[in-house]
Amino acid sequence: MPSITRGNLKAALNSVTSAKWRSLMTMMGIIIGIVSVVTIVSIGEGVKQQVTTQANTVGKDLITIRPGKLVSRDKHGVINGVNFFPGFSSTGSLNAEDVSVVQHTKDVGQAVPLSAIAGSVTVGKDSYPDVAVIGTKSDLPSVLDQKISYGDFFSDDDGNQNGAVIGTDVAQNVFGDDVPLGQSFDLLGQTFVVRGVFDKFKTSPLSLETDFNNAIFIQYDVSQELTNHRSAIYEILARGNGEEPTDTTADRVTANLTKSHGNQQDFTVLKSGETLNITSNILNLLTRLIGGIAAISLLVGGIGIMNVMLVSVTERMQEIGIRKAVGATSRQIMNQFMIEATVLSVIGGIIGVAISLLINVILRLFTSLMPSISWQVMLLAVGVSVAVGIIFGTIPALKAAHKDPIEALRNE
Repeated sequence: MPSITRGNLKAALNSVTSAKWRSLMTMMGIIIGIVSVVTIVSIGEGVKQQVTTQANTVGKDLITIRPGKLVSRDKHGVINGVNFFPGFSSTGSLNAEDVSVVQHTKDVGQAVPLSAIAGSVTVGKDSYPDVAVIGTKSDLPSVLDQKISYGDFFSDDDGNQNGAVIGTDVAQNVFGDDVPLGQSFDLLGQTFVVRGVFDKFKTSPLSLETDFNNAIFIQYDVSQELTNHRSAIYEILARGNGEEPTDTTADRVTANLTKSHGNQQDFTVLKSGETLNITSNILNLLTRLIGGIAAISLLVGGIGIMNVMLVSVTERMQEIGIRKAVGATSRQIMNQFMIEATVLSVIGGIIGVAISLLINVILRLFTSLMPSISWQVMLLAVGVSVAVGIIFGTIPALKAAHKDPIEALRNE
């Protein structure tokens, strides 16, 4: 590194450290912008990895049917958009007849309904309104390819018994016991007995699925009797018998349900891998939103750097005059102030990346999010901060470089 450049870099660092608080406030816009971008990208990548893991766990042949038109497809059937505000397109509903239609579709091996039951779970004197209660059928474990850790799942031969199977979070948070077999709870005036506990489900944020770890499963017929047949089916899960590709089976399910609904496609059929596409669309929207906010922050940060450097040029008129008087060229003066602006932005970028890493650690420790940050993202963040420094440092540097040495020396 040339000695002049080293001198400029040392002078820039001295200038930053001599006015710490002013420098920190100047860098704040860049710090906020970098933290926003790096954090949202790392969260997005982490969520995508979690959704991929979840999809691979249940298998690629799982078919999900939900009420309402939640996605739009191109002419090849590929999802090209998610209806975040579906409006009237979400007015469809699913019922027991739809379950039968799916079950009797060619190449469908198993199909089970999932119906949500409104009401608080009560254990002793304690009430748990946040626990999901789901009515379903005996094939659910095999459809989800999920094992029972303790006890067993109800079967069709049990009759309408008040047995329940619970997720691991319910076992720990509601019953305070990893294996609460035989313990009971009340729901809508009836008593249910825990007969099984699922293995821990692999879940992911922004998934379309309910967190089954925090759910209680009872027989579908019992749930209908309990709610006077007002318990709506919010999802049907189906799995092919393996004789045909999942795409073919899903197309047949779509055709049969469309015919059953009077040629109205007021439902959505999703294959397992398409969950990742939907999540990616959601994350891309969030990334663009945060990216716009971050761009504004970077713009504000760049303007702040430019203003501070303009003030610095005014404050250091005599220094500029002396340097020019002893032979410094306009280019050297310009480089000095360009380096100072770049140092400010680079330090802001590094601080922003450091804060992002800290946020990632906190999210991993205290939430279900598993952010994934890559060196490419960190490098890009620092590169953007350098670009901001160069762009917004140009005007002050040019102003300093074109100062007349005589006029500069006269300045007090």
